[in-house]
Amino acid sequence: MHHLSIDLETYSSVPIAKAGAQKYIQSKDFQILLFAYSVDGVPVEIIDLARGEYLPPWLVQAITSPDYIKHAYNAAFEWGCLSKFLGPLPPNQWRCTMFHGLYCGYTAGLDATGKALGLPEDKKKLNTGKALIRYFCVPCRPSNANGQRTRNLPHHDPAKWELFREYCRQDVVTEMEIERRLSAFPVPDFVQKQWETDLVINARGVAVDMELVGGALSLGATVRQNLMTEATQLSGLDNPNSVSQLTKWLEEETGEGLSDLRKDTVARLLKEDNNSAKVRRMLEIRQELGKTSTKKYDAIEAAVCADGRVRGLLQFYGANRTGRWAGRLVQVQNLPRTYTEPLDLARELVRHRNLDGLRVIYGSVPDTLSQLIRTAFIAPEGHVLIDADFSAIEARVISWLAGEQWRLEVFRTHGKIYEASASQMFGVPLERIKKGNPEYALRQKGKVAELALGYQGSSGALIAMGALDMGIPEEDLSDIVSRWREANKRIRDLWYAVENAAVQVITQGGTVGINGLILSHEYNCNQGTDCMTITLPSGRKLYYVSPSIGQNQWGRPSIAYMGMDQTTKKWKVVETYGGKLVENCVQAIARDCLADAIERLEAAGLPVVFHVHDEIIAEVPNGTERDLQRVIEIMCQPLPWAPDLPLNADGWVGRYFRKD
Repeated sequence: MHHLSIDLETYSSVPIAKAGAQKYIQSKDFQILLFAYSVDGVPVEIIDLARGEYLPPWLVQAITSPDYIKHAYNAAFEWGCLSKFLGPLPPNQWRCTMFHGLYCGYTAGLDATGKALGLPEDKKKLNTGKALIRYFCVPCRPSNANGQRTRNLPHHDPAKWELFREYCRQDVVTEMEIERRLSAFPVPDFVQKQWETDLVINARGVAVDMELVGGALSLGATVRQNLMTEATQLSGLDNPNSVSQLTKWLEEETGEGLSDLRKDTVARLLKEDNNSAKVRRMLEIRQELGKTSTKKYDAIEAAVCADGRVRGLLQFYGANRTGRWAGRLVQVQNLPRTYTEPLDLARELVRHRNLDGLRVIYGSVPDTLSQLIRTAFIAPEGHVLIDADFSAIEARVISWLAGEQWRLEVFRTHGKIYEASASQMFGVPLERIKKGNPEYALRQKGKVAELALGYQGSSGALIAMGALDMGIPEEDLSDIVSRWREANKRIRDLWYAVENAAVQVITQGGTVGINGLILSHEYNCNQGTDCMTITLPSGRKLYYVSPSIGQNQWGRPSIAYMGMDQTTKKWKVVETYGGKLVENCVQAIARDCLADAIERLEAAGLPVVFHVHDEIIAEVPNGTERDLQRVIEIMCQPLPWAPDLPLNADGWVGRYFRKD
């Protein structure tokens, strides 16, 4: 078996960041400029396709041969580029070094991963790349100085082109060195297969209703312009959407100092009775302008391919602490919920750009447009979408992982975990916690406790989850925490057992098993890699790079590792604790349930077009309720590595995506 490492430099007039790789590659002017490669680690060669060179026959054969494993950083891109010219290439012949790095706890990005691994200077990515890519890989603005050209070619700056060739060559060097460093921590075959399936799903894409998208964009622009015109006439401001201008105006009108104009601040001001009609209307307009964003529709319009489908919506291993997918382009993982009824009528009014009809029937046009964004994803003619969602998957997984038997019995029977939790916490018979009984008020406490406390959260977590907004007094919060922990002793014990095991393996080495989790300290002196790993029941591992033990603000041992700070996006020391490690494991196991279900659905001929958290959307020809039941049965099949994990799912069949 040979190993072919590849890096491509390409040109397209389509902006890849907004449109995605698939539309970028499908552009008529798409071109591969440079093809750098190495076979089995020999010095990198480069083929200058932009200057008329071509791929030798042996290399073309190698690209399509199972005797050569193809490696690239973000291999989905190279796979897509070469598939355009050579036909669909078998995904199982490809390996993605970026994914390998994410699997091992590192960040995305060739340069960032190289730095995190501490690569020597001669192995690092060159820092000249961004400027060269801007010069050769995207259209340029015509000017008198450049002869009104719209593109820079090699002969326009031969010196820059030579730098670009070296940049491309060095990317292969860096990719191979990263792969060598990570080779001590291989990706399991079944996870590699999931990456291959994801490649196929992202290339398949999902159909979109461009008539609805066009109508939403047109109506959104009209509404926004009308609101801005009204606000300008009311206030006399140049830009009434400016926070600073509007804040100053409101302070002058109300005599009240304002620190911000966030959503909750505006809502609070609207509740005050002493504001004038003009101030109230300006605040209402501020609220409406906050809802008029058509960014999701803009994103669909930018990314839709010529065949009416959007591709590349998901990033495999985008959340690398757990291995969950991350949203890309349209960000399907944070779409607004759909409450609008009747839904079909609302969609038709938008498709026909009937602004007055929307106002009369649904009230707020911006809010209606926001809710309809989900329904822009549709099944093509002769097909339906089948949507199935795992029920309370994290609550089921943590119950199973901890061995909390009363909870497992709930999920194996009626499934009412909020009521059952309240019953356990407050010693009230379950049958009393139902609508019409005074004990039903306890359900809210059971619900917020379930949502907030499973990962060692306390009163602050309850507040963050909306306990105070639910009407629960702040003085009751500590009692809720105590009662929930007492009712869930095995979950509570799991936090501390995992934390103690992590401290032990980091300080003493070795391996510790906790409830089917295996914590280890893995070090490879040849590659200079040092990780704490948690092996999940599926056999997949979670990686914590360069683990260490410090001391937290309470004087207890503090577990730390190197990771990406989600706020600053910098590689730095990150602290964690038992509850957080349990959260990582639970979410990772839930992810494995989803990934296994996707593999089974694909194998059964039920093609997945995208998925959201624990929800799968498949596209089926003329599907019926019988097909939905088939999907649910496949999703809920016992897992080989967790045969007693009680899974359940529910869903719907329809022509467009929605949230029940």
